[in-house]
Amino acid sequence: MNDTSDTSDAEVPRSAPVRAAWIVAPVAVVLVMFIALLATRESGETGFQSFNLEGELAPPIVGVTLDGDTFDLDDERGGFVVVNFFQTSCVPCRQEHPELVAFHETHAPSRFATVVSIAFDDQPQNIRDFFTEFGGEWPILATDTAALAVDYGVPLVPESILVAPDGEVIRKLRGGVTQSDLEAVMQSWLDGQA
Repeated sequence: MNDTSDTSDAEVPRSAPVRAAWIVAPVAVVLVMFIALLATRESGETGFQSFNLEGELAPPIVGVTLDGDTFDLDDERGGFVVVNFFQTSCVPCRQEHPELVAFHETHAPSRFATVVSIAFDDQPQNIRDFFTEFGGEWPILATDTAALAVDYGVPLVPESILVAPDGEVIRKLRGGVTQSDLEAVMQSWLDGQA
């Protein structure tokens, strides 16, 4: 009788590692697949779908800028507006910023086009330091911006939305943008209006 209980006690520890292997193996496979997916995705590509606003009136953007001024997207009608969602710690945001500065400096003096930045989950001082270091003289909204990200369907940054002079969303550009990208989209829209 004691021999039987010793045998069953000995079997329990042997079956425990087998059960653990059956649990750990699928988790490990899923983890490896997830890492492979992240390693092979394109730069700036997210795993999320942000909804398409193209051809629709841009959702309202009204708020107080980092400088304490009031910004209203409707006041910018008549010129193109790049609505740029960014974060100061985001590497692609830092890479695209000089392109936005060049774009703004080229087009803002004539009011042909401008930029507004929407800080995505960031601190005002970090944003001030970012613009001091990298430049850019345009409105920056830094508080209560989560609702704007939802309205524009922005799950991750950077993402830019090009708004036409009539207030219509022309294009959503996911990942970093260049001045030439923005100018090509504007020219295509203008050609379509002719």
